[in-house]
Amino acid sequence: MNIGFLGLGVMGTPMALNLCRKFPTTVWNRTVSKCAVLAQAGATLGHTPANVVEQSDIIFMMMFNGPALRSVIDDDFKRALRGKTLVNTSSVSAEFSHSLAEEIREAGGKFIEMPVSGSKVPAEQGTLVGMMAGDQIECERIRPFVEPITSAAIYCGPIGSGLKTKYAVNIFLITVTAGLAESMNLARAQGLDLQAFSSVLDAGPMASAYSKIKLAKMARQDWSAQAAVKDCYNLTELIQDAAKAAEAKTPLMEVCNSLYRQAMESGFQDEDMMAVYKVFSGNKNSDL
Repeated sequence: MNIGFLGLGVMGTPMALNLCRKFPTTVWNRTVSKCAVLAQAGATLGHTPANVVEQSDIIFMMMFNGPALRSVIDDDFKRALRGKTLVNTSSVSAEFSHSLAEEIREAGGKFIEMPVSGSKVPAEQGTLVGMMAGDQIECERIRPFVEPITSAAIYCGPIGSGLKTKYAVNIFLITVTAGLAESMNLARAQGLDLQAFSSVLDAGPMASAYSKIKLAKMARQDWSAQAAVKDCYNLTELIQDAAKAAEAKTPLMEVCNSLYRQAMESGFQDEDMMAVYKVFSGNKNSDL
């Protein structure tokens, strides 16, 4: 089996690297320089997205959003899809996913929805959690090819179910992130020993691998993106739209959406989602 991978951003690059170590892999990215690390790892570089599809049996996509994904699907791309499987790991709306699935079927291909839970470090470790949706038989058939990038790939149901699961899971993640940033900001404002404060949180029942990583990043003033503010804001928008469609109340997400909008407007869009801390501190220079 030959693997294709489209989109080599913060998440896509480590995912593609893990696949490249197990299977012949062809990659493409709009910014060609980002392909260098994959080329060094032995991947083949595709000249166009359609060229990647031509050389692959299973094609993974990790694009920023729906419009970015749509921009690579031209007539040549669709012609090359016949008899092949496209796996979308990008965060898009469920409605977009249904439309894309139908388009791929009409082109003679198969479509699997598999958004992932996790950020840069789990992507590097191959421990993302995949939320698979679509034809269950096809999901099982491609399972060996998602194992290098996931610690678990859970079948969630028909198309749309994977994304809806991600929306619900990410409410928890995003509100925890904002809460952790607000907690650190109050500790700072009260003049506490921030190392002692972090140690208390790390020793308590709320501690997790995630909270420990993010606390350490704030303490070091390390705003390099593991999952960027712009990605988090995009998710808050998708979640609010999904909640409205389901007539579900999400008051915490409304607050987080506002906070991440402020972070975007303050120019933090490419920084780690933990940079929402700066919205609380009011300090663009990020000093704790």
